[in-house]
Amino acid sequence: MEKYLEKAEELFVIYAPKIVTALLILLVGLFVINLIIKLTKKVMKKSKIDTTLQKFFGDLLGWALKALLVVTVISKLGVPTASFTAIIGAAGLAVGLALQGSLANFAGGALIMIFKPFKVGDFIKAQGEQGVVKSIEIFTTKLNTVDNKEIIIPNGALSNSNIVNFSAEKTRRVDLTFGVSYDADIKETKNVLTAIVTNHPLVLKDPAPAVLLTELADSSINFAVRSWVNSADYWTVYTEVLEQTKEALDTAGIEIPYPHVVEIKKNA
Repeated sequence: MEKYLEKAEELFVIYAPKIVTALLILLVGLFVINLIIKLTKKVMKKSKIDTTLQKFFGDLLGWALKALLVVTVISKLGVPTASFTAIIGAAGLAVGLALQGSLANFAGGALIMIFKPFKVGDFIKAQGEQGVVKSIEIFTTKLNTVDNKEIIIPNGALSNSNIVNFSAEKTRRVDLTFGVSYDADIKETKNVLTAIVTNHPLVLKDPAPAVLLTELADSSINFAVRSWVNSADYWTVYTEVLEQTKEALDTAGIEIPYPHVVEIKKNA
């Protein structure tokens, strides 16, 4: 028994300072990690980085620093860390390979949240889909289509594709083309078309709307009608100008050409 007590005393003398040092490193390390995380989140908040991204980066940084702290504490206790570090590295590599798609989507989500090519509420077109942005999440972005369908697009593909943001600017130009018969008077037609867009209450005065003869086509004279509107009024103006133009041209006796089917009767 005396022999075991002597051995225990010897081990205590050897390892007690290491254990105390390791505990001090652990406590101080946890305090410093919490401080670093708080400062990082504060900086990200001031930089107006998305809240979801702030939390994710904060948690990721916390786990990375804590893993480093655990390795440091273990090394202070005299445990070899080479094999331990190799195991962590191999596990990280395996997880990374297994989650390639998810990591690409995460990176895409981070880029979208940092550079903000669009925001929630914007009407965008991307990946062959278009709709209002419902939410921007870490791995996916959700769109609501005009007929109220939900579309989920992976952020990896979204961040690497062309994105058309129809809501980015305050104003948009409504471009319409109308074809009239070659028998129509050009000046009269321009006056009719100009009156429609000039008198529309939602069409902006500056820049002023324009009506231009753009093409002498095979069966029609084509006029481009261009008017500037607030982005929110785009479709209202688009549909109303179409309707009013048809009515105005009919009233003015200006024909809109369309294919005619001629029935030929054979003599009996």
